[in-house]
Amino acid sequence: MKFIDKLERKYGRFGIPNLTVYIVVCYVIGYALMTVNPSMLRWLSLEPAYILRGQVWRLVTWVLYPPDSSNVILFALMVLLFYYPIGTSLERTIGTFKYTLYILSGMVFTILGAFLLYFILGGNVLVGSVFSTYYISLSTFLAYAMCYPDMQVLLMFIIPVKMKWMAIFYVVIVAYEMIQYIMAGAWYLVIPIVASLLNFIIFYFGTKDFSRYNPKEVHRRNEFRKAMEPQGRMKSGGGAVTKHKCAICGRTELDDPNLEFRFCSRCNGNYEYCQDHLFTHTHVK
Repeated sequence: MKFIDKLERKYGRFGIPNLTVYIVVCYVIGYALMTVNPSMLRWLSLEPAYILRGQVWRLVTWVLYPPDSSNVILFALMVLLFYYPIGTSLERTIGTFKYTLYILSGMVFTILGAFLLYFILGGNVLVGSVFSTYYISLSTFLAYAMCYPDMQVLLMFIIPVKMKWMAIFYVVIVAYEMIQYIMAGAWYLVIPIVASLLNFIIFYFGTKDFSRYNPKEVHRRNEFRKAMEPQGRMKSGGGAVTKHKCAICGRTELDDPNLEFRFCSRCNGNYEYCQDHLFTHTHVK
């Protein structure tokens, strides 16, 4: 992530604000085309065979290809009620530039995966139908779940489920799907899945804090836990005892019970930040 931090300092101005809105608009256009003129979608798909013959617009227009055409209404509700708020919140959490880089890298990896699959199959097979933005949308959900694992959502608007359990469920489903392809001899169909989720795999290991296993880091956390015992906890302005307080905005769990708080291992000292400032603050050295 240090490399990405350097890119952000140098090229941060190129981040696309409200990128999720543009993605949702692409979905709407794709479903509108599917309803009005389904045959037109054949000219938009990510088809390497046609791209190599000069139809270069497919490198961009494939993002209009609907992730799922079996149930338009269901997916439209999922986009509006689930994907949009998650995407916008993830952008606020990691920053506009990093979110833009995350989404665009997923698209680039998908394009590379399409060409790889095309050449593996001998260069005479149409593969565009197996590539869409479905798994890129899934990668956005997984990244959000990694940032806020304990946040609850209402499954079917009734059942409260934590994000981490939903993420594990989807990962198991995807893993089962890949195993089925391999056992059926269609191992090459694993390529679109891995390519589209490669941005999340890099994001996961790039942000994984392996330093927490360092003995010095373990000792620092133990000392902090001792300091956070009831006699050492902070008090808010009204006198109520609080467990968490953001070092940037000063908000506590009493201001908003849905706020997530994390300690930054890269800061020199015990600095805790809320979800809006965890990835955007300047590290204390």
